[in-house]
Amino acid sequence: MSNFRTDVEMKQLTIFILSMMMLSIVSFAQNKKPNIVIIYVDDLGYGDLSSYGATEVNTPNVDKLANGGVKFTDGHCSAATCTPSRYSLLTGRYAFRKDAAVLPGDAPLLISTDRATLPGMLKQNGYNTAVIGKWHLGLGNGDVDWNGKVAPGPLEIGFDYSYLIPSTGDRVPSVMLENHHVVGLDQEDPIEISYKKKVGTDPTGIENPELLRYPSDKFHGKTIVNGVSRIGYMSGGNSARFRDETVPYQMLHKARTFIDEHQEEPFFLYFAFHDIHVPRLPDARFQGATDMGVRGDAIVQMDYITGALVSHLEKRGLSDNTIIVFSSDNGPVLDDGYTDESVERLGKHQPAGPYRGNKYSAYEAGTRVPTIVYWPGTIEARESDALVTQTDLYASFAELVGHELDATEAPDSKAMWSTFAGESFEGREYLLEESVTLALRHGQYKYIHPTKKNPSWIKLEKNIEAGVSTEAQLFDLSNDVGEQENIASKNKKLLKKLQKEIERIQNNEVTR
Repeated sequence: MSNFRTDVEMKQLTIFILSMMMLSIVSFAQNKKPNIVIIYVDDLGYGDLSSYGATEVNTPNVDKLANGGVKFTDGHCSAATCTPSRYSLLTGRYAFRKDAAVLPGDAPLLISTDRATLPGMLKQNGYNTAVIGKWHLGLGNGDVDWNGKVAPGPLEIGFDYSYLIPSTGDRVPSVMLENHHVVGLDQEDPIEISYKKKVGTDPTGIENPELLRYPSDKFHGKTIVNGVSRIGYMSGGNSARFRDETVPYQMLHKARTFIDEHQEEPFFLYFAFHDIHVPRLPDARFQGATDMGVRGDAIVQMDYITGALVSHLEKRGLSDNTIIVFSSDNGPVLDDGYTDESVERLGKHQPAGPYRGNKYSAYEAGTRVPTIVYWPGTIEARESDALVTQTDLYASFAELVGHELDATEAPDSKAMWSTFAGESFEGREYLLEESVTLALRHGQYKYIHPTKKNPSWIKLEKNIEAGVSTEAQLFDLSNDVGEQENIASKNKKLLKKLQKEIERIQNNEVTR
């Protein structure tokens, strides 16, 4: 009888232990910090996706994110150009505080190594971090040896791994940089770079236009790589030079590898597309995918790569524990240095949707971009008109993982995770937009701060309205989405309020 009781007790004890183990496993799964993937497209406009109204191009893979997550209709990057937006995204700090502008290809690292960053914060909280794609935030200390160790860079500001286009695809060096070193470099054929004078004997677009796949302006008319002339001069490094058509696949491969290697721990992946930035050279499988030429085809290529990346997360069983943020670094641009028929073949397509302006512009299309947050099983599908900005992702993710910001960390970032998750529709009271000047959104109103700056090249070379004036501009977007009627003179009290808020932001280091 005692043996029977002992056997029963042992079975009960075994069941109890197994139950506790199962509860522990479930609890661990529930408490595991979510993976975070930011998919950052280059020069993608508000109207460039079929889920945002495009009819001349189809983007089913991004539409899946938009239809399954929170699709923001008033989402913004921080600036109308790429370097400032990337700076604010990764630091939670307005770019004007660093005088950030579009960087030359040989610029030093823009983000100070002692500056708190989004990847650094997540790394402190148990995340493995990677950046894959276009960088354009500077490298080194101003005198980079491309044949040796290129540092400081992403690894010095919080990333564990990096695989980069060092600046942009239209700037030399036209190579990929993995961690601190150029990929595939033959030391017997060293790289030399100059942005001031010609080096080596490589042909240039200005001297040899007959060698080009399509013409460029003089600014982009220097060393020819892969049949396209670039900004700046380059010699050597021939075995390391990339082919634009294969770069998206290389990025995808590296992203898959990073995910596979870190699927057992929380990871942060900043996947920064070069598409649809110039030069636009989509792979052969996408050529002719639209009637809009290479720009439209590059959008389709971007959509395919996005779908392949999301599919890989699903195949690894990681989708339900991975937050995907999809957005763009600034508004759209058609003619950005190359005659690639993007203007001539635009047809009915409206890259900026109903909004005025483009990349570089102070008008709304400069910063209002597709913004999607996708987390299947956790975030409900919905559309939100909340006023949000990428600058707030830093503090919002800190809030999500339980990280308390110190007094100087991400000073312009506001914790708004409930809004990004679609649980709240409360957006920013004031949202800053950076371009040639500063602009401010406040509810339905858009204020553009007056300036004496008038960069004529934006209009003359890009055929874009810069949106600047020596007079204050105020628009009511609720009935004037195209920013056609300046109502500043009729709303002096509101104008004064918005001017004071701009001044407050300019004069205060911490604004949250």
